Amino acid sequence: MSYSLQLYTLRNAIQEDLPGTIRKVAEIGFTQVEPYNFVATAAELGAALKENGLTAPSGHAPLLSQDQDEIFAAARELGISTVIDPYLPAEHWQKAEDIKATAAKLNAAAKKGSEYGIRVGYHNHAWELESIIEGRTALEYFADLLDPELVLEVDTYWVAVGGQDPVEILAKLGDRVKFIHIKDGPATTDTKAQQPAGQGKIAVWDVIGAAKSLEVGVVEFDDYSGDIFDGITQSLAFLNTGANTEASEGARA
Repeated sequence: MSYSLQLYTLRNAIQEDLPGTIRKVAEIGFTQVEPYNFVATAAELGAALKENGLTAPSGHAPLLSQDQDEIFAAARELGISTVIDPYLPAEHWQKAEDIKATAAKLNAAAKKGSEYGIRVGYHNHAWELESIIEGRTALEYFADLLDPELVLEVDTYWVAVGGQDPVEILAKLGDRVKFIHIKDGPATTDTKAQQPAGQGKIAVWDVIGAAKSLEVGVVEFDDYSGDIFDGITQSLAFLNTGANTEASEGARA
């Protein structure tokens, strides 16, 4: 398992200076990033990633509302092997038939993605956990409707905001979860209150441990009241410290 950074975290800096921002990300110590809106920035982003030795194993793109061929072509150009749909508003998650329709569309997107050698996934917010369908969260109900090759990127913070225990939800979703978003804070909808990993209410190491088939843990802030570069530096330092501790304990065992 490795760590990545969701570039949406740095959207304001990227808008001002994409190459400089990507350089800073590499200097902080990240080796992987998760781009968003990458069709629009593919050429410039690709050059910046290459120049700084960064890779992008996953990326966010609105597969259900934009040109899928364009998205998959740009992803292939950037070396993104998993394209994740980042967002479907709350109204899509209140009824079983709506969730079935979304799952069918995503299954179709996955078939198209496979023609490009690209896997497809979905990323949740709070409402997929707040909505209960036939005794389960809408996210669990949805997961059972997806073709086997589809993956989930569980935003563990939004799971907690949605009133569920991220550890329990990850256990229920099992091997479907290949990515998680790692963020911390008071587990409220106040995004400005988010904190670096290890400083809020989320049991970050328990969450990481619960994702048994995890490929990448993605650091993200939806927003932050402090200096965002300092925030991501603190998150990475926390994760690296924990990883080193676990490695040394493994060696002793």
